[in-house]
Amino acid sequence: MRSLLAAATISLAFTLFLTPLFIRLFEKLGWGQVIRTPDDASNPNHHAKRGTPTMGGVIFILGAVIGYLVGTLTGGAPPTISGLLVIWMMVGLGVVGFIDDYMKVRQQRSLGLSGWRKVIGQIAVAVPFGIVALNFPNTYNQTPGSPYISFFRDIPMLSFMALGAIVGWILYLVWVSFLSVAWSNATNLTDGLDGLATGAGIFTISAYSLVTFWQFQQRCHSSDLVDTYVSACYPTRDPMDLTIIAASFVGALVGFMWWNAPKAKIFMGDVGSMAIGGVIVAMSVLSRTEILAVVIAGVFIIGPGSVILQRYYFKATGGKRLFLMSPFHHHLEMRGWPEITIVVRMWIIAGMLAVAGVGLFYVAWLAAL
Repeated sequence: MRSLLAAATISLAFTLFLTPLFIRLFEKLGWGQVIRTPDDASNPNHHAKRGTPTMGGVIFILGAVIGYLVGTLTGGAPPTISGLLVIWMMVGLGVVGFIDDYMKVRQQRSLGLSGWRKVIGQIAVAVPFGIVALNFPNTYNQTPGSPYISFFRDIPMLSFMALGAIVGWILYLVWVSFLSVAWSNATNLTDGLDGLATGAGIFTISAYSLVTFWQFQQRCHSSDLVDTYVSACYPTRDPMDLTIIAASFVGALVGFMWWNAPKAKIFMGDVGSMAIGGVIVAMSVLSRTEILAVVIAGVFIIGPGSVILQRYYFKATGGKRLFLMSPFHHHLEMRGWPEITIVVRMWIIAGMLAVAGVGLFYVAWLAAL
Protein backbone atom coordinates (compact mmCIF):
# COMPACT_ATOMS: atom_id res chain seq x y z
CA MET A 1 0.00 0.00 0.00
CA ARG A 2 2.92 2.33 0.70
CA SER A 3 4.16 1.82 -2.85
CA LEU A 4 0.71 2.63 -4.20
CA LEU A 5 0.41 5.90 -2.31
CA ALA A 6 4.00 6.94 -3.02
CA ALA A 7 3.68 6.29 -6.76
CA ALA A 8 0.44 8.26 -7.07
CA THR A 9 1.70 11.16 -4.93
CA ILE A 10 5.04 11.54 -6.69
CA SER A 11 3.57 11.40 -10.19
CA LEU A 12 0.88 13.90 -9.19
CA ALA A 13 3.42 16.31 -7.70
CA PHE A 14 5.69 15.95 -10.76
CA THR A 15 3.07 17.01 -13.31
CA LEU A 16 1.30 19.52 -11.07
CA PHE A 17 4.39 21.54 -10.13
CA LEU A 18 6.73 20.97 -13.10
CA THR A 19 4.32 21.41 -16.01
CA PRO A 20 4.79 25.23 -16.02
CA LEU A 21 8.54 24.66 -16.54
CA PHE A 22 7.83 22.32 -19.43
CA ILE A 23 5.39 24.86 -20.92
CA ARG A 24 8.14 27.49 -21.02
CA LEU A 25 10.58 24.96 -22.45
CA PHE A 26 8.16 23.89 -25.19
CA GLU A 27 7.50 27.54 -26.06
CA LYS A 28 11.24 28.11 -26.52
CA LEU A 29 11.47 25.00 -28.68
CA GLY A 30 8.55 26.22 -30.79
CA TRP A 31 6.36 23.22 -30.00
CA GLY A 32 3.07 25.01 -30.64
CA GLN A 33 -0.22 23.50 -31.74
CA VAL A 34 -0.75 23.47 -35.50
CA ILE A 35 -4.32 24.25 -36.63
CA ARG A 36 -5.56 23.85 -40.17
CA THR A 37 -6.10 26.98 -42.21
CA PRO A 38 -9.59 28.53 -42.29
CA ASP A 39 -9.91 27.42 -45.92
CA ASP A 40 -10.48 23.78 -45.07
CA ALA A 41 -13.08 21.84 -43.08
CA SER A 42 -11.63 22.34 -39.62
CA ASN A 43 -13.66 23.81 -36.78
CA PRO A 44 -13.31 27.62 -36.93
CA ASN A 45 -13.63 27.81 -33.13
CA HIS A 46 -10.23 26.17 -32.77
CA HIS A 47 -8.12 28.73 -34.65
CA ALA A 48 -7.59 30.70 -31.43
CA LYS A 49 -5.71 27.67 -30.06
CA ARG A 50 -2.97 27.95 -32.66
CA GLY A 51 0.45 28.16 -31.02
CA THR A 52 -0.58 26.74 -27.64
CA PRO A 53 2.27 24.46 -26.43
CA THR A 54 1.66 20.84 -27.37
CA MET A 55 3.28 17.42 -26.83
CA GLY A 56 2.40 17.70 -23.14
CA GLY A 57 2.00 13.93 -23.02
CA VAL A 58 5.77 13.83 -22.55
CA ILE A 59 5.22 15.37 -19.11
CA PHE A 60 2.75 12.84 -17.73
CA ILE A 61 4.66 9.93 -19.28
CA LEU A 62 7.77 11.04 -17.40
CA GLY A 63 5.74 11.64 -14.25
CA ALA A 64 4.11 8.21 -14.40
CA VAL A 65 7.42 6.41 -14.96
CA ILE A 66 9.21 8.29 -12.17
CA GLY A 67 6.29 7.83 -9.77
CA TYR A 68 6.13 4.10 -10.51
CA LEU A 69 9.85 3.48 -10.11
CA VAL A 70 10.14 5.48 -6.90
CA GLY A 71 6.95 3.95 -5.55
CA THR A 72 8.02 0.36 -6.11
CA LEU A 73 11.49 0.95 -4.69
CA THR A 74 10.01 2.74 -1.69
CA GLY A 75 7.83 -0.27 -0.97
CA GLY A 76 10.80 -2.59 -1.09
CA ALA A 77 9.54 -4.51 -4.14
CA PRO A 78 11.40 -4.10 -7.44
CA PRO A 79 9.43 -3.45 -10.64
CA THR A 80 7.89 -6.56 -12.16
CA ILE A 81 7.76 -7.62 -15.79
CA SER A 82 4.04 -6.73 -15.85
CA GLY A 83 4.66 -3.15 -14.71
CA LEU A 84 7.49 -2.78 -17.20
CA LEU A 85 5.24 -4.05 -20.00
CA VAL A 86 2.71 -1.31 -19.22
CA ILE A 87 5.54 1.22 -19.39
CA TRP A 88 6.68 -0.28 -22.70
CA MET A 89 3.25 0.24 -24.26
CA MET A 90 2.84 3.69 -22.76
CA VAL A 91 6.27 4.91 -23.86
CA GLY A 92 6.34 3.00 -27.15
CA LEU A 93 3.03 4.28 -28.46
CA GLY A 94 3.89 7.67 -26.99
CA VAL A 95 7.02 7.72 -29.17
CA VAL A 96 4.90 6.99 -32.27
CA GLY A 97 2.69 9.91 -31.29
CA PHE A 98 5.71 12.11 -30.60
CA ILE A 99 7.07 11.51 -34.09
CA ASP A 100 3.65 12.41 -35.51
CA ASP A 101 3.52 15.59 -33.40
CA TYR A 102 7.07 16.61 -34.22
CA MET A 103 6.47 16.27 -37.96
CA LYS A 104 3.41 18.53 -37.66
CA VAL A 105 5.28 21.17 -35.66
CA ARG A 106 8.37 21.13 -37.84
CA GLN A 107 6.46 21.28 -41.13
CA GLN A 108 3.71 23.55 -39.71
CA ARG A 109 1.08 21.28 -41.18
CA SER A 110 -1.78 19.47 -39.46
CA LEU A 111 -0.73 16.18 -41.07
CA GLY A 112 2.13 14.18 -39.59
CA LEU A 113 2.69 10.47 -40.10
CA SER A 114 0.58 8.88 -42.83
CA GLY A 115 -2.03 6.40 -41.65
CA TRP A 116 -0.11 3.27 -42.62
CA ARG A 117 3.17 4.51 -41.17
CA LYS A 118 1.41 5.17 -37.90
CA VAL A 119 -0.12 1.67 -37.94
CA ILE A 120 3.28 0.12 -38.66
CA GLY A 121 4.73 1.98 -35.68
CA GLN A 122 1.88 0.81 -33.45
CA ILE A 123 2.39 -2.81 -34.53
CA ALA A 124 6.15 -2.52 -33.99
CA VAL A 125 5.41 -1.65 -30.36
CA ALA A 126 2.68 -4.27 -29.90
CA VAL A 127 4.54 -7.34 -31.21
CA PRO A 128 7.42 -7.28 -28.66
CA PHE A 129 4.82 -6.63 -25.95
CA GLY A 130 2.88 -9.72 -27.01
CA ILE A 131 5.98 -11.90 -27.19
CA VAL A 132 7.18 -10.93 -23.72
CA ALA A 133 3.67 -11.19 -22.26
CA LEU A 134 3.56 -14.94 -22.91
CA ASN A 135 6.97 -15.52 -21.35
CA PHE A 136 8.62 -14.95 -17.96
CA PRO A 137 6.45 -17.25 -15.80
CA ASN A 138 6.63 -16.82 -12.03
CA THR A 139 6.93 -19.62 -9.46
CA TYR A 140 3.28 -20.56 -10.11
CA ASN A 141 3.95 -20.72 -13.86
CA GLN A 142 1.85 -17.58 -14.43
CA THR A 143 2.90 -15.39 -17.36
CA PRO A 144 1.95 -11.67 -17.63
CA GLY A 145 -0.46 -12.36 -20.49
CA SER A 146 -2.37 -15.44 -21.59
CA PRO A 147 -3.09 -17.06 -24.97
CA TYR A 148 -6.83 -16.63 -24.47
CA ILE A 149 -9.37 -13.99 -25.40
CA SER A 150 -10.64 -12.66 -22.10
CA PHE A 151 -13.76 -10.97 -20.76
CA PHE A 152 -13.86 -10.88 -16.96
CA ARG A 153 -11.12 -13.50 -17.01
CA ASP A 154 -9.77 -15.89 -19.65
CA ILE A 155 -12.41 -17.68 -21.72
CA PRO A 156 -11.18 -21.33 -21.85
CA MET A 157 -12.84 -22.15 -25.19
CA LEU A 158 -11.18 -19.15 -26.90
CA SER A 159 -7.55 -20.24 -26.82
CA PHE A 160 -5.30 -19.18 -29.67
CA MET A 161 -3.03 -22.17 -29.00
CA ALA A 162 -5.86 -24.62 -29.69
CA LEU A 163 -4.89 -24.27 -33.36
CA GLY A 164 -1.27 -25.22 -32.73
CA ALA A 165 1.72 -23.31 -31.45
CA ILE A 166 2.74 -21.59 -34.69
CA VAL A 167 -0.76 -20.56 -35.79
CA GLY A 168 -1.61 -19.72 -32.19
CA TRP A 169 1.34 -17.37 -31.79
CA ILE A 170 0.54 -15.63 -35.08
CA LEU A 171 -3.12 -15.15 -34.15
CA TYR A 172 -2.22 -13.98 -30.66
CA LEU A 173 0.19 -11.34 -31.99
CA VAL A 174 -2.42 -10.24 -34.55
CA TRP A 175 -4.93 -9.90 -31.70
CA VAL A 176 -2.58 -7.82 -29.55
CA SER A 177 -1.64 -5.68 -32.56
CA PHE A 178 -5.31 -5.11 -33.37
CA LEU A 179 -6.00 -4.00 -29.80
CA SER A 180 -3.01 -1.66 -29.86
CA VAL A 181 -3.94 -0.03 -33.17
CA ALA A 182 -7.63 0.23 -32.22
CA TRP A 183 -7.22 1.72 -28.75
CA SER A 184 -4.35 4.09 -29.53
CA ASN A 185 -6.22 5.49 -32.53
CA ALA A 186 -9.45 5.68 -30.51
CA THR A 187 -7.81 7.74 -27.76
CA ASN A 188 -6.11 9.85 -30.40
CA LEU A 189 -9.44 10.72 -32.05
CA THR A 190 -10.99 11.53 -28.67
CA ASP A 191 -8.33 14.14 -27.93
CA GLY A 192 -10.02 17.06 -29.63
CA LEU A 193 -11.14 19.39 -26.83
CA ASP A 194 -9.34 20.86 -23.83
CA GLY A 195 -9.11 18.25 -21.08
CA LEU A 196 -11.42 15.74 -22.76
CA ALA A 197 -8.98 12.84 -23.19
CA THR A 198 -7.21 13.66 -19.91
CA GLY A 199 -10.38 13.45 -17.84
CA ALA A 200 -11.62 10.36 -19.68
CA GLY A 201 -8.22 8.73 -19.12
CA ILE A 202 -8.41 9.44 -15.39
CA PHE A 203 -11.76 7.67 -15.06
CA THR A 204 -10.74 4.76 -17.29
CA ILE A 205 -7.36 3.96 -15.73
CA SER A 206 -8.77 4.52 -12.24
CA ALA A 207 -11.31 1.79 -13.01
CA TYR A 208 -8.50 -0.51 -14.08
CA SER A 209 -6.62 0.20 -10.86
CA LEU A 210 -9.71 -1.01 -8.95
CA VAL A 211 -9.95 -4.12 -11.13
CA THR A 212 -6.32 -5.10 -10.60
CA PHE A 213 -6.46 -4.28 -6.88
CA TRP A 214 -9.45 -6.61 -6.52
CA GLN A 215 -7.53 -9.25 -8.45
CA PHE A 216 -4.71 -8.80 -5.95
CA GLN A 217 -7.15 -9.35 -3.09
CA GLN A 218 -8.56 -12.44 -4.81
CA ARG A 219 -5.39 -13.74 -6.47
CA CYS A 220 -4.88 -17.46 -7.05
CA HIS A 221 -2.37 -19.35 -4.97
CA SER A 222 -0.64 -22.58 -5.92
CA SER A 223 -3.52 -24.78 -4.72
CA ASP A 224 -6.05 -22.74 -6.72
CA LEU A 225 -4.33 -22.83 -10.09
CA VAL A 226 -5.50 -26.32 -10.94
CA ASP A 227 -9.11 -25.13 -10.92
CA THR A 228 -8.63 -21.50 -11.96
CA TYR A 229 -11.41 -21.31 -14.51
CA VAL A 230 -14.18 -22.48 -12.20
CA SER A 231 -13.04 -20.66 -9.09
CA ALA A 232 -13.40 -17.05 -8.06
CA CYS A 233 -9.65 -16.37 -7.90
CA TYR A 234 -7.64 -14.58 -10.56
CA PRO A 235 -4.39 -15.88 -12.11
CA THR A 236 -3.09 -12.39 -12.93
CA ARG A 237 0.69 -12.52 -12.58
CA ASP A 238 1.42 -9.20 -10.85
CA PRO A 239 -1.91 -7.56 -9.92
CA MET A 240 -0.49 -5.25 -7.24
CA ASP A 241 2.23 -3.96 -9.54
CA LEU A 242 -0.38 -3.28 -12.21
CA THR A 243 -2.34 -1.33 -9.61
CA ILE A 244 0.76 0.72 -8.76
CA ILE A 245 1.55 1.69 -12.37
CA ALA A 246 -2.14 2.49 -12.96
CA ALA A 247 -2.25 4.69 -9.85
CA SER A 248 0.95 6.42 -10.92
CA PHE A 249 -0.48 7.11 -14.37
CA VAL A 250 -3.72 8.46 -12.90
CA GLY A 251 -1.77 10.72 -10.53
CA ALA A 252 0.24 12.06 -13.46
CA LEU A 253 -2.95 12.73 -15.44
CA VAL A 254 -4.59 14.51 -12.51
CA GLY A 255 -1.62 16.85 -12.11
CA PHE A 256 -1.53 17.49 -15.85
CA MET A 257 -5.27 18.17 -15.86
CA TRP A 258 -4.67 21.30 -13.78
CA TRP A 259 -2.96 22.86 -16.81
CA ASN A 260 -4.89 21.04 -19.54
CA ALA A 261 -8.44 21.79 -18.34
CA PRO A 262 -10.38 24.40 -20.37
CA LYS A 263 -8.89 26.81 -21.28
CA ALA A 264 -5.82 24.66 -21.76
CA LYS A 265 -2.36 26.15 -21.29
CA ILE A 266 -0.85 23.03 -22.87
CA PHE A 267 -2.14 20.18 -25.03
CA MET A 268 -1.14 16.54 -24.63
CA GLY A 269 -0.67 15.99 -28.36
CA ASP A 270 -0.61 12.60 -30.07
CA VAL A 271 2.24 11.57 -27.78
CA GLY A 272 -0.15 11.84 -24.83
CA SER A 273 -3.32 10.45 -26.38
CA MET A 274 -1.52 7.40 -27.79
CA ALA A 275 0.20 6.82 -24.45
CA ILE A 276 -3.24 6.65 -22.82
CA GLY A 277 -4.27 4.11 -25.44
CA GLY A 278 -1.12 2.11 -24.70
CA VAL A 279 -1.95 1.94 -21.00
CA ILE A 280 -5.51 0.81 -21.76
CA VAL A 281 -4.21 -1.97 -24.03
CA ALA A 282 -1.59 -3.14 -21.54
CA MET A 283 -3.93 -3.06 -18.55
CA SER A 284 -6.68 -4.94 -20.38
CA VAL A 285 -4.34 -7.64 -21.71
CA LEU A 286 -2.38 -8.15 -18.49
CA SER A 287 -5.48 -8.10 -16.26
CA ARG A 288 -7.18 -10.44 -18.76
CA THR A 289 -10.20 -8.21 -19.34
CA GLU A 290 -9.78 -7.32 -23.00
CA ILE A 291 -13.47 -7.41 -23.96
CA LEU A 292 -14.51 -5.68 -20.73
CA ALA A 293 -12.36 -2.75 -21.86
CA VAL A 294 -15.09 -1.93 -24.37
CA VAL A 295 -17.23 -0.92 -21.37
CA ILE A 296 -14.56 0.49 -19.04
CA ALA A 297 -12.99 2.60 -21.80
CA GLY A 298 -16.20 2.95 -23.78
CA VAL A 299 -16.02 6.75 -23.91
CA PHE A 300 -13.06 6.41 -26.25
CA ILE A 301 -15.20 4.46 -28.72
CA ILE A 302 -17.67 7.31 -29.27
CA GLY A 303 -15.25 9.39 -31.35
CA PRO A 304 -13.99 6.73 -33.77
CA GLY A 305 -17.46 5.19 -33.91
CA SER A 306 -18.88 8.49 -35.14
CA VAL A 307 -16.10 8.78 -37.75
CA ILE A 308 -16.89 5.30 -39.10
CA LEU A 309 -20.63 6.02 -39.17
CA GLN A 310 -20.00 9.32 -40.94
CA ARG A 311 -17.95 7.70 -43.68
CA TYR A 312 -20.33 4.81 -44.33
CA TYR A 313 -23.37 7.11 -44.27
CA PHE A 314 -21.62 9.50 -46.66
CA LYS A 315 -20.93 6.69 -49.14
CA ALA A 316 -24.37 5.06 -48.77
CA THR A 317 -26.30 8.31 -49.32
CA GLY A 318 -24.16 9.72 -52.11
CA GLY A 319 -22.64 12.61 -50.17
CA LYS A 320 -24.99 13.33 -47.27
CA ARG A 321 -23.59 13.71 -43.75
CA LEU A 322 -24.91 12.09 -40.59
CA PHE A 323 -23.01 14.56 -38.37
CA LEU A 324 -22.10 18.17 -39.02
CA MET A 325 -18.52 17.16 -38.28
CA SER A 326 -16.81 14.11 -36.86
CA PRO A 327 -15.63 12.99 -34.33
CA PHE A 328 -18.89 13.43 -32.42
CA HIS A 329 -17.62 16.06 -29.97
CA HIS A 330 -16.95 18.38 -32.91
CA HIS A 331 -20.50 17.78 -34.14
CA LEU A 332 -21.75 19.06 -30.78
CA GLU A 333 -19.51 22.12 -31.12
CA MET A 334 -20.95 22.86 -34.55
CA ARG A 335 -24.43 22.66 -33.04
CA GLY A 336 -23.48 25.44 -30.65
CA TRP A 337 -22.61 23.54 -27.48
CA PRO A 338 -19.95 25.35 -25.38
CA GLU A 339 -16.68 23.43 -25.23
CA ILE A 340 -16.73 23.15 -21.44
CA THR A 341 -20.25 21.67 -21.54
CA ILE A 342 -19.19 18.98 -24.00
CA VAL A 343 -16.06 18.14 -22.02
CA VAL A 344 -17.82 17.85 -18.66
CA ARG A 345 -20.64 15.73 -20.08
CA MET A 346 -18.14 13.43 -21.78
CA TRP A 347 -16.37 13.11 -18.42
CA ILE A 348 -19.71 12.10 -16.89
CA ILE A 349 -20.17 9.46 -19.58
CA ALA A 350 -16.61 8.24 -18.99
CA GLY A 351 -17.28 7.98 -15.26
CA MET A 352 -20.54 6.10 -15.72
CA LEU A 353 -18.99 3.62 -18.14
CA ALA A 354 -15.98 3.09 -15.87
CA VAL A 355 -18.25 2.43 -12.89
CA ALA A 356 -20.43 0.13 -15.00
CA GLY A 357 -17.36 -1.85 -16.09
CA VAL A 358 -16.13 -2.28 -12.53
CA GLY A 359 -19.66 -3.21 -11.45
CA LEU A 360 -19.92 -5.89 -14.13
CA PHE A 361 -16.50 -7.20 -13.11
CA TYR A 362 -17.65 -7.52 -9.49
CA VAL A 363 -20.94 -9.19 -10.44
CA ALA A 364 -19.00 -11.73 -12.52
CA TRP A 365 -16.85 -12.47 -9.47
CA LEU A 366 -19.95 -12.99 -7.31
CA ALA A 367 -21.35 -15.35 -9.94
CA ALA A 368 -18.13 -17.40 -9.82
CA LEU A 369 -18.37 -18.01 -6.06
